[in-house]
Amino acid sequence: MLYHLLEYLSTYFDIPGINMMRSTTFRAAITVITSLLIALIFGKRMINYLRKMQYGEIVRDLGLAGQKEKEGTPTMGGLIIIISTIVPVLLFAKLDNIYIIILLISTVWMGVIGFLDDYLKYYRKNKDGLAGKFKVLGQVGLGVIVGSIMYFNDNVTIREKIENPINTTERVSSNELFKPAAQSNKTTIPFFKNNELDYDSLLFWMEPEEAAKYAWLVFIPIVIFIITAVSNGANLTDGIDGLAAGSSVIIVGALALFAWVSGNFIFANYLNIMYIPNAEEVMIFSGAFIGALIGFLWYNTYPAQIFMGDTGSLTIGGLIAVIAIIVRKELLLPILCGIFVAESLSVMMQVSYFKYTKKKFGEGKRIFLMSPLHHHFQLQKYHESKIVNRFLIVGFMLAILAIITLKIR
Repeated sequence: MLYHLLEYLSTYFDIPGINMMRSTTFRAAITVITSLLIALIFGKRMINYLRKMQYGEIVRDLGLAGQKEKEGTPTMGGLIIIISTIVPVLLFAKLDNIYIIILLISTVWMGVIGFLDDYLKYYRKNKDGLAGKFKVLGQVGLGVIVGSIMYFNDNVTIREKIENPINTTERVSSNELFKPAAQSNKTTIPFFKNNELDYDSLLFWMEPEEAAKYAWLVFIPIVIFIITAVSNGANLTDGIDGLAAGSSVIIVGALALFAWVSGNFIFANYLNIMYIPNAEEVMIFSGAFIGALIGFLWYNTYPAQIFMGDTGSLTIGGLIAVIAIIVRKELLLPILCGIFVAESLSVMMQVSYFKYTKKKFGEGKRIFLMSPLHHHFQLQKYHESKIVNRFLIVGFMLAILAIITLKIR
């Protein structure tokens, strides 16, 4: 809003510093600072309000060290992340940008699902919260919305590089380096030729024209799967203080870098990667998201003063998935979100192996002492802070690996 207001006023008045507001990197930096301050100021008030209303965590005794001490800690802290993200975006982002619209819809959509779950748990005292089928239905609904917009909207385009651009030592424009903007079903995938995969090619039995027409039958289900998997992965990771928020800061930071280089034709040309017009605006949203996560982390580090609840974890996972889909890096998520993947796989392996051994031997056996994976290390007597710090180190290494895969062909 502030961005559009200044743009409008600049047509009538000479406003000092207006050119800085046109700079994506400047606005991204401002959103980080603004969202961080909002989270720090609003977060303390939110904690006091939730304590007053007695919206505290209900802890099941699983025999974990320090577990019972967390009983009554305020939850639903995801509202801090959501509000601290949305406000700076509304102020500093281009609200007519299709990617910003998608991300705002996704934030509200996943926030409502998570809030309903937490509301039923902690206000209505329904320990099961929102039924699992309704959560999945909400995730599928968002997947359909995001997938449909990304596939059918005319403003969602890429520009492919010209094979033999004009050789010149002078400054060149994007028109001299890239073909005109066009809709495309291509995405980024490591280790493939040119690091690109066209979803049309998955319908290999069809003629190219037919495949391009019906590729949405493949693309939208993939988007649904990615959003559902990542949001549930983030939800499972949110089990000890600071783990989900800290891991997400690293992941979103890497995605912000992808958005920056993919939306800038100079960097896209230099790095020989996909050029996505208008994607640099995603960096504004990512900056606000990072600031909100860091601000929340101030109160969520051990010993946590507040938990994010499903309001936060489902929203975080959903937004990470949507940002990756927008910058066409969704197939890098198994690497980038390796912590989420490990947590999810540990649960799947534990449950599957327990059921298998119980059916075969009459007694269920376990692979891990407890799942998700972070609880396994807790039962091995590692302190929460040590587990979180080591997970974050692994997450940072995975983010670096995801970035360098862009040059591995």
